[in-house]
Order: sequence, then structure tokens, then C-alpha cells
Amino acid sequence: MPKALRGTTLARYETRARIMKALAHPTRLFIVDELADGPRCVCELTTMIGADVSTVSKHLLVLKSAGVVASEKRGAQVFYTLRTPCVRSWPSCVEGVLAADARRARLVAG
Repeated sequence: MPKALRGTTLARYETRARIMKALAHPTRLFIVDELADGPRCVCELTTMIGADVSTVSKHLLVLKSAGVVASEKRGAQVFYTLRTPCVRSWPSCVEGVLAADARRARLVAG
């Protein structure tokens, strides 16, 4: 019997889409790359991104709500970490699609 897009199957795809939407922003992709190297405080990310604390905090909230990052308060600062390192491989899949598109374009043009 073929799968149907309802019930638990639909819920699983909706959850996946929520995570992908959280990652679908250049600033949030940058944050994920930086957190792959270790924990960062909001102040560090703010400096690296060149945006105000409010903007960076909103991006971090989107990632946290999707379950991509976790936070830990250390004194007056909040540090963020990746909850699962595998999230870092998602952009490499996107790069694979881009490379395949480039190869196809060269074949069509050639």
C-alpha cells in the first residue's frame, strides 16, 4: 500500500520543513557554521555578523525553536551550541545540488 501524506507521515514532513525553514537564511547558516567550531556567546556572534543584538537574538530564537541550537547562561552572557553536529552537513547537500546544476548548464551550453 502506498504512503499517504497524512497523520504521522504528514507530521514528520512538517517537522522537517520547520527545521529547513529555520536554516533557510544566510545569517542563520553563518551562525550554524560558527557554532560547529564550538560555543559562541551572543556578543561574539553580533560582532561577527555586524548586526545588533536584537537581530542576532531573533535569528538564534528561530534556530532554538526549531531544535537546531541550545543555549546556556554563563553569568551575564548566553552561549549557544549546536544540538546535533549533523545539521552542518545540510549545506553540503545544497552545494551538491548547485554543482549538479552547474554541470548540467555546461552540458547544455557546450
